[in-house]
Amino acid sequence: MKGKDTMRETMVLIGAGSAVFTRGLVADLLDSGWEAELRLVDINPEALKVAEGLARKMIAGRRAPVQVKASVDRRDVLRGATAVITTIGVGGRRAWEQDVFVPRKHGVYQPVGDSVGPGGTSRALRMIPAMVDIARDVLDLCPDALFFNYGNPMTAVCRGVRKATGAPMVGLCHGVPWVGRYLARALGIDHRDFTYNAVGLNHLTWFVEAWHKGVDVMPRLREIAAQRVAGQTAGDTGLRDFDSGHAASDEPFSWWLMNHFGAFPSCLDRHVSEFFLWLFPHGKYLGGTLGVDRIAFEPVIAGGDKGYEEMKRNAMSGEPLGPDYYKRGEGEHEQVLEIIGSIRANDGRVYSANLPNQGQVPNLPLGAVLEAPARADAAGLKPVCQKPLPSGVAGTMAARLAWVEVTAEAALDGDRDKFIQALVLDGAVDSFDVAARLADDLLRAQAEYLPQFGRADRGR
Repeated sequence: MKGKDTMRETMVLIGAGSAVFTRGLVADLLDSGWEAELRLVDINPEALKVAEGLARKMIAGRRAPVQVKASVDRRDVLRGATAVITTIGVGGRRAWEQDVFVPRKHGVYQPVGDSVGPGGTSRALRMIPAMVDIARDVLDLCPDALFFNYGNPMTAVCRGVRKATGAPMVGLCHGVPWVGRYLARALGIDHRDFTYNAVGLNHLTWFVEAWHKGVDVMPRLREIAAQRVAGQTAGDTGLRDFDSGHAASDEPFSWWLMNHFGAFPSCLDRHVSEFFLWLFPHGKYLGGTLGVDRIAFEPVIAGGDKGYEEMKRNAMSGEPLGPDYYKRGEGEHEQVLEIIGSIRANDGRVYSANLPNQGQVPNLPLGAVLEAPARADAAGLKPVCQKPLPSGVAGTMAARLAWVEVTAEAALDGDRDKFIQALVLDGAVDSFDVAARLADDLLRAQAEYLPQFGRADRGR
């Protein structure tokens, strides 16, 4: 990213109170050498103060040509923006906990609960209306700005915003490149020599083609999958029975899917398992319980709380930041400045992005938001045409795309019946009665963030 020191951007970060994203974005911005104005927005005044303090401290430590503004009202800072980045989480970690804890009472266990499953559906009800409001402000005040979203559930949020406003929101996630590096390690090759096509839905994006220095390595990945599933890899008992109590291999469910579907799913078991919760009744997974003692949820929340407190101490302390604080690390932030740079320089580099299907994936519905390769040039991010997906891989997304549509409508209309329909389409519950009770419990638990639902809906 260095060498583009003629760049000048005015970037608005909405949801700046994130414990990780702001630090990563500022570190990347400092590394880029760009002149920039960074405008931070968060509706929580304390979180905004922490984010602003940290950003100013990082910038001062490098004496970088970056200016900072901060506001709890995004309309104060959107005008004149050249790029808008959203990383909000309506209700924060406390609301996120309820998305996971409430379904547990109904026998549904989730390791994440932010993309699909009852947790992802509940989160969408909070996120989509808030993101629609942001999109309308962007269209009003800075319609030519590049508009990126990192908030989950990615597919439902991007579809809901496009459906309600037409705003050209692009969804970004670091999962695909991160899994690309994981697969390169599995192959024993340098990830810089590994290229691929990954197509699907955010957090269920299938690596359908892969090459090492131009040589097809999908056959080798299928061999690795077969070995792992059969227990032929040294020290690996394999994936034969999710309720067997056998020791888990490295990302066993993802390799199991590779073995049976011929393509590898991103983003590994933590996310991918939630797209197939009916395979894990009552959370049974490798002798344990999903989200509890297998891919545990609570440590993620605790880590987020700890990370925020650490960020707060560093922002408010009189001590200088250590050199490690400026190192470029992996995380959700890691692509956005590269993409902006490629667009401004008309470089035409290819990235994984969430965009509406305009025919780039011929056997999936037009208009559906898909995560797939996109080229970043002066025209923006434009999808790269793909081959038709294998029928089995396409089938894993068919019902999920219907879930996206119904979930977006439930969120936009405040419709309890559509919320129940979405829970049924999602596949994690085993009856309409469970879906109705779960919907009502989630509506009550998240009532303060769901003004679009009437009191009658929340009180049933």
